[in-house]
Amino acid sequence: MTHALDLDQIYAFAVGLGRRAGELLLARAEQRISGTAEAVLEKDSAVDIVTQTDEDVESFIRNAIQAQYPTHKFLGEETYAKGQSRDYLIDDQPTWVVDPLDGTVNYTHLFPMFCVSIGFVVEQKPVIGVIYSPFQDQLFSSCTGRGAWLNERRRLPLLQKPSIPPMPAHAPSQCVFACEWGKDRRDHPDGNLYRKIDSFLNMAVERGGREGKGGMVHGVRSLGSATLDLAYTAMGSFDIWWEGGCWEWDVCAGIAILLEAGGLVTTANPPEDINAPIEDFKLGSRLYLAIRPAGPSSTETARESQERTVREVWRRVRNLTYERPGC
Repeated sequence: MTHALDLDQIYAFAVGLGRRAGELLLARAEQRISGTAEAVLEKDSAVDIVTQTDEDVESFIRNAIQAQYPTHKFLGEETYAKGQSRDYLIDDQPTWVVDPLDGTVNYTHLFPMFCVSIGFVVEQKPVIGVIYSPFQDQLFSSCTGRGAWLNERRRLPLLQKPSIPPMPAHAPSQCVFACEWGKDRRDHPDGNLYRKIDSFLNMAVERGGREGKGGMVHGVRSLGSATLDLAYTAMGSFDIWWEGGCWEWDVCAGIAILLEAGGLVTTANPPEDINAPIEDFKLGSRLYLAIRPAGPSSTETARESQERTVREVWRRVRNLTYERPGC
């Protein structure tokens, strides 16, 4: 079906729409700075929140898409959240997958790491991604076969000369590891939050520590936006991103951009046989492990070094549980 679509036209439309939506986000932030109050409502927990800006920006994006492409399907965070079902709804039809404001907590605190995220999916594969972070004026974009870009000028990843750096020989050591605390804050000793913290410790402590699981990463980063985590991985600024609990609008555009930049995306959870062939991610699975674009070394191809890093991460992280119907 992809060949029947004018992806260049759709991409140009998505980029323009992302910029306009981001400008609306920035205008609302400026209103808050000047003293205009905005209500903040909780959804599933005190860290799962929504503002009027989330809803207004989603309506703006949805109306623009429906006017331009009335036969395309639309999946947005806020309209989905108001429904009773938590099923995976994306099928083979052309579908726009939108998070109008990723990083709502950041937005409410005026921490500048928030963005609009617009993904376009065909036959369940993200083929176009647009992420606009208005406070930084950073526009990340990609279209299948046409490259991934920062502000439509710098090709991603940023470091390409003389070549894209290979993954470190002892990864995850010497890597920047990105992750999020997530919205599941239940105080269960074997719940997702505790498993994440255990995994963070494994990745952070000295090599050989924690019964051989110590990863000694260069640093651990948490931007408060899964979308921007993926964009920074595509940029090459993050080496590894590991996460559970994200919805498809959190990751769709970022995955499109990262894959077009040359990254790898698979599941967060270690399989029973970590030496088996590495499977592609499943959009909607809520479990993701991403590796930045890499170049070859004298001993490995780029893909070999990425897969080696995946397996080394799997050796250090614990399985997370984010089940949902339909996926």
